Amino acid sequence: MEKLQILADSAKYDASCSSSGSERSFNYGGIGAPTQAGCCHAFSKDGRCISLLKVLFTNYCINDCKYCQNRVSNDIPRASFTPEELSALCIDFYRRNYIEGLFLSSGIIKSPDYTAELILKTLKLLRFNYKFNGYIHVKGIPGASEILLREIGFLADRMSVNIELPSEAGLKMLAPQKTRQSVLRPMQFIKDTITEVKESSLTVKNKLHFVPGGQSTQMIIGATNDSDYKILSLTEALYNKYSLKRVYFSAYIPVGNHPALPKDINPPLLREHRLYQADWLLRFYGFHTDEILDENASLDPLLDPKSNWAMKNLHLFPVEINRAPYEMLLRVPGIGVTCAKRIVTARRVRSLDFEALKKLRVVLKRAAYFITCNGKYMYSAFKMDYSFIYSALTHSSAMLPAIQNAQQLSFFSNYDSLLPPPAEKLTSVIGEF
Repeated sequence: MEKLQILADSAKYDASCSSSGSERSFNYGGIGAPTQAGCCHAFSKDGRCISLLKVLFTNYCINDCKYCQNRVSNDIPRASFTPEELSALCIDFYRRNYIEGLFLSSGIIKSPDYTAELILKTLKLLRFNYKFNGYIHVKGIPGASEILLREIGFLADRMSVNIELPSEAGLKMLAPQKTRQSVLRPMQFIKDTITEVKESSLTVKNKLHFVPGGQSTQMIIGATNDSDYKILSLTEALYNKYSLKRVYFSAYIPVGNHPALPKDINPPLLREHRLYQADWLLRFYGFHTDEILDENASLDPLLDPKSNWAMKNLHLFPVEINRAPYEMLLRVPGIGVTCAKRIVTARRVRSLDFEALKKLRVVLKRAAYFITCNGKYMYSAFKMDYSFIYSALTHSSAMLPAIQNAQQLSFFSNYDSLLPPPAEKLTSVIGEF
């Protein structure tokens, strides 16, 4: 339990922990399943929440990455499991219904290959000795041999190799033992092996599964001076070249005193949030980095990236909701993928107005400034002006009249002024209006 306390606490800085919902075939006589709902939370393919045991195999590490809590030069309590201990712990937690799967990362002890062999032995114990069918996410060890990565990939549901920092210059400065190629090489190997196994499975009766949930990565935000444009450009390149499922962003938490690291800062959580929103646009909305941001620019802290893009492209608006193509609907702030599909389906049957859009769950507090229904705006006082719309979206003093006169109820409001006079109360009771 002492080891678990140390190694679970050391694993909390790893953000790339999300279930893929991979459908590993069920083996009769085994326990667990990766697609059923189940101490970290992730989500299965069908949207159900599952719990994972998120832990490091060891927090000993031969590397001295300045931004890392587990760096070799840091004076912290150290611990390491054996494969037998960790596999037994995982199964005990599963049988007590604490978890549905395992997220396993590790520091590098002795060498990358030695560490990868220990992780491989742990997975073999879980899959073959305990017959565990549940979800397992493993962090790939940079520098480990491709033979070991291949064996691990056949036993894991998802693998991830952390790219750590957005630029190679940042790696040289803060993680001198790592290189960009040491991270990208295993990414390329995992991608190529996934493709190879899928193609070979077409001609084989018993299909093999190599990392069926795909691969992901994580980069730290705020430890270096890299711009949001550079971060998003790298993110887009990783999706296109290595077919990643997710790129995770982790706001830098000061854990070291290296002179190159920022001092006395709060974790840039708002920046992390905006980057996730921009990442969503890259993956699901057909945007490119050059559309979202200008080079060396930063994401607007007051506006989400989609609204910010729309404000810079007011010449494309307003969009007529009953005639606009699906691709353009996706670019309207307040209209997501699901709502865009609902609109396209519903307008085949009838002409849509703003009341219909409310029922379709369109977020009109943003979308109303960029759309028309049958040639009409939602607000009669509306004007297509940058400063007017920006003020309304950021909730400043120049609000639309319909919004400006609204009053927020409070526990300390003067409710007597809100109640009807006695005569009106009487007519409402007897039903006369």
